[in-house]
Amino acid sequence: MMDMTQILYSMENTMKLQNRARAERRAAKAEQEKKEFLEKLMRAEVSKIELDGLASKAKGSDDAVQRDQLIGMMMAGF
Repeated sequence: MMDMTQILYSMENTMKLQNRARAERRAAKAEQEKKEFLEKLMRAEVSKIELDGLASKAKGSDDAVQRDQLIGMMMAGF
């Protein structure tokens, strides 16, 4: 009977270790996925900042052209 009890304890410990190992793998995978998501989020934010900068530069150029045209029309009127 003692041998059967030892076998059961051994099986129980093996199952606990396997469950713990699975939980650790899931936690590591979740951490890796979180890290990858944050990196993608940062890249997206950098891209947005770059696009906003380009849009601002284009608008600034557009505004400068309009200003120059307005000044040209004002000067032509005098």
